[in-house]
Amino acid sequence: MPALYSVLRRPFEVDLRALALLRAAVACVLLLDIGIRSTDLEAHYANMGVLPLPVLLQYNWTPYQFSLHASSGLWQVQAVLFCLAAAAAIALLLGYRTRLMTLVSWVLLVSVQNRNPLILQGGDDLLRMLLFWGFFLPWGRVYSLDSRRKPLPETMVYASAATLAYVVQLALVYWCTALLKNSPEWREQGTALYYALSLDQVLMPGGRLLYPHPNLMRVLTWVTFYTELLLPFVLFIPWRVPVWRLLFVGVMYGFHLGISLTLFVGLFFLINMASVLGLLPGNAMDWLERRLVPAYQRLGPRVAVRLRQPWGGRLAGLGSAVRLRIETSVELSAGARTLLRSTREGLVLGLLAYVCWWNLDSIVRPEWAMRPSMRWLGYLIRTDQHWGMFAPSVFKDDGWYILDGTTTTGQHVDLNQQGRPTTYRKPASVVSLFRNDRWRKYSENYLFVDNSYMRPYYCNYLLRIWHEDPTHPPLRQLEVIYMKEVSLPDYKVAGPTREVLCGCAPAASPASQ
Repeated sequence: MPALYSVLRRPFEVDLRALALLRAAVACVLLLDIGIRSTDLEAHYANMGVLPLPVLLQYNWTPYQFSLHASSGLWQVQAVLFCLAAAAAIALLLGYRTRLMTLVSWVLLVSVQNRNPLILQGGDDLLRMLLFWGFFLPWGRVYSLDSRRKPLPETMVYASAATLAYVVQLALVYWCTALLKNSPEWREQGTALYYALSLDQVLMPGGRLLYPHPNLMRVLTWVTFYTELLLPFVLFIPWRVPVWRLLFVGVMYGFHLGISLTLFVGLFFLINMASVLGLLPGNAMDWLERRLVPAYQRLGPRVAVRLRQPWGGRLAGLGSAVRLRIETSVELSAGARTLLRSTREGLVLGLLAYVCWWNLDSIVRPEWAMRPSMRWLGYLIRTDQHWGMFAPSVFKDDGWYILDGTTTTGQHVDLNQQGRPTTYRKPASVVSLFRNDRWRKYSENYLFVDNSYMRPYYCNYLLRIWHEDPTHPPLRQLEVIYMKEVSLPDYKVAGPTREVLCGCAPAASPASQ
């Protein structure tokens, strides 16, 4: 049995240094996410923006959710919370009070995601889950400020219920997205990538190069599907684990780099690339250390002297006393630590089973699906997740927005083109009309009939922002127009149709909304 257990645990053993690298990468992505979101504090998170708090609570809320960002509709309060999130992410990057900073970062990330669900995408689910499982992982044990207070581990190999959850979570991401892709264009025709690259709203320069080659796109469609479906199985092979890990990480890096060059997916590709770093085996980390640590060591002593010189002598006696007290308390609480560890392992396994059940919900028979009465926990701790990128099929409805403003003198200007005269010609680059991927996702949700409640808030927000600039001519009406262009097979082109999604007028105008 010990030999069998040793074999079965091999796929879930990770290197502590790789976990530290995962921690640093997640912290960097968090900081980048905070920076991008902070450019739209008022638009996306304040009552003066596109989703006021009363509307959020009426249409996009469950009684089990929480959000510190929903405590106020002022952008100034949002700015304070964003600063706290950035501080926690920096502390997590440095490995200072790692477990506490992981918890704080997770709470603030869940909070900001709950504040505006209309701008979220699949990568947000993965980032949230990396922090969730990271709370149970020792990803601050090495390469951190916390590690200076502890002796070096005897071994860098670590396995627990949390590492099992981490590996299974990564596999679920790709398995579920593949199983959800059940349309003929994915499994029979091989045209999914053709339709994806027909969407001008997400088309990047790399996609323009691929688009004229239907046979290549057909091959890449099936490569994508079977990579997502089959490659995660290598994570569970208990022999030659380092080889399979390196294969998985290498393929995933190439896979997501290819996505980033062809499709506008925001931080999705970076989050996925960061997520697999904890899988790097010991030999890969040894290779990285040999090349990176010597440069750090040349700089390290000079920095260390500057940091320690003012405090070393003053804190030496206090440090000895504290260490003695800690060692004594550790000896006395060995039994309690064992109980705590067993409780933690059981909790993580229970949460992992719940997450697996949630993921299987959309791909199993209805009688096996999770009952609504059990979903409250997923909404509370935000382990709810759905990996449905371009699934079950690729959207065929494409197009671009025209924000047609009518001035008081009767002229028509397009707010989406910096106030130039309105034209119905298709822009050379539709994707460039979006400031960032959050706005692109918002515009995608704006189209759905179920989200029609949000349309007047966006329209009135645009009017207000326009009139805040005294150089802009005053408008007496604004229409949010979508030029709908349906993607057809075999490079056929259908003429765009004009759809007025919303109209609004300044409050002082007699025009009706």
